[in-house]
Amino acid sequence: MTDITDPRPPLPEWIVDAYDLLCTHSHPSDDSEEVRSIPRAQALEILRTSDDLALEPEDATYVLSRLLERGYFYEVDGELRVTTPES
Repeated sequence: MTDITDPRPPLPEWIVDAYDLLCTHSHPSDDSEEVRSIPRAQALEILRTSDDLALEPEDATYVLSRLLERGYFYEVDGELRVTTPES
């Protein structure tokens, strides 16, 4: 379900599920303990191999594109950093 306090544009449920999965595999960034990140290649591998999602390679790439376009992640040097909506 979409959080009405989240300023980011809503996404389909299956993409939100993928986002949640990637967030659980993220770790504190090298630059900041407050920013969580995951390498892009690792994110694609997780999306392709997850039993819960069963995504084809093209679908995994599409998920990352949508999450980047909608502001759920931003990319720095091949690392996807998790954005969190401001309260």
